[in-house]
Amino acid sequence: MPLDYPIHERTLPNGLRVVVSPDTSVPNVTVNIWVGVGSRHEVVGRTGFAHLFEHLMFQGSRNVASGEHFEALMAQGGRLNATTWFDRTNYFETVPKGALELALWLEVDRHGHLLDAVNQANLDNQRDVVKEEKRQRYDNQPYGNALIDVYAAVFPEGHPYHHSTIGSMEDLDAASLEDVHAFFRRHYAPDNTVLTLCGDITPDDGFALVERYFGPIAPHPEPRRGPVDALMPLTAPVRVERREEVPNDRLHIAFRLPVDETEEFAAASLALDALGGLASSRLVRRLVRKEQTALGVHATSWGFVDGVSLGFVVVDVATEADATSVESALLEEFERFAVEGPTEAELEAALAQAERSWLSMLASQEERADALSHYALLHGEPQLINTHLDRLRAVTPEQVRAAAAQWLRPESRAVVAYLAEVDTEEVA
Repeated sequence: MPLDYPIHERTLPNGLRVVVSPDTSVPNVTVNIWVGVGSRHEVVGRTGFAHLFEHLMFQGSRNVASGEHFEALMAQGGRLNATTWFDRTNYFETVPKGALELALWLEVDRHGHLLDAVNQANLDNQRDVVKEEKRQRYDNQPYGNALIDVYAAVFPEGHPYHHSTIGSMEDLDAASLEDVHAFFRRHYAPDNTVLTLCGDITPDDGFALVERYFGPIAPHPEPRRGPVDALMPLTAPVRVERREEVPNDRLHIAFRLPVDETEEFAAASLALDALGGLASSRLVRRLVRKEQTALGVHATSWGFVDGVSLGFVVVDVATEADATSVESALLEEFERFAVEGPTEAELEAALAQAERSWLSMLASQEERADALSHYALLHGEPQLINTHLDRLRAVTPEQVRAAAAQWLRPESRAVVAYLAEVDTEEVA
């Protein structure tokens, strides 16, 4: 039986798509905004801009001082943040119902009038903040740059997903103030944005409030490019090896997958769960429990919309084990799965985990609002949150096997291996 979360939609004359989902269980409202700009919209030589604006959006706008957005809403008992990803940038806050108009006023000031506050000093300051974030989260963490290596190995140079959201510090250093202003004007527009209200508000009140605040913002009829051509699986293995000071050898074995919200992506995702995404999966049973050559195995799939998605398995190799042998054992299981497909128990376990995860996510007002914005912006249909599980359960064991046979072949893998540095003194 499909879920039945109430979902109401309206598009304002300026192109802003508004979604309202009433929920009177608590007297709060979540404001969730997805802008159709992520790292995949950046061009060579201008990477890192989408993430930079995630920072700049909290540094003041026409009528709001730097830091005041956080201060004003937290003083009302609100919580808020923002994130950047390949396909979008999102901004969100959950506030008591009485603070909703304050939240909308703050949002419209920065979405409509941010550039009044983006001067050279502000830009230089936030570039330094991004550099420090990169040092802390990527450069000075064990395996910190592994996923950056994965993206570059799986997707060809120049492809929208080839570079990470953190981008290039050299590109940011080279960017002029006008470059940054032009990026904002191109992408931050009501006709490239979804605003979702989820919580204690009626559809009529929600639409009226959003139109009052956001209606005056002019659209920006920038041509939006369509998806790039679909990428097929890699035709030969790609390998990247790093010798670093890490606790243990770690293998990232990655594959291209079909685009998100297709039957084929759902089937490939279930295959990865059955292989390595569950506590009872094949790779865990063999490598961790039986052979004890791995400390842990984790498989995941990320659905993207620009012609391709990404799936990968991360294996932490046991200290005394050989990484090459562990990789060979893993590939044996992938080959066997492509022939045999999942057992009934494996598929049911993968579906049960997917259902638990989905229902737990939707039980949170904040995460439900995020899912509504996601489906509205990237798939044009927020109602998909109510039918997602039904579509997943319609996938057959044969579809799962066939997806593995096409997309998860050993010869289509990209391996990023982070190997512990050899102690040369000890060897000597």
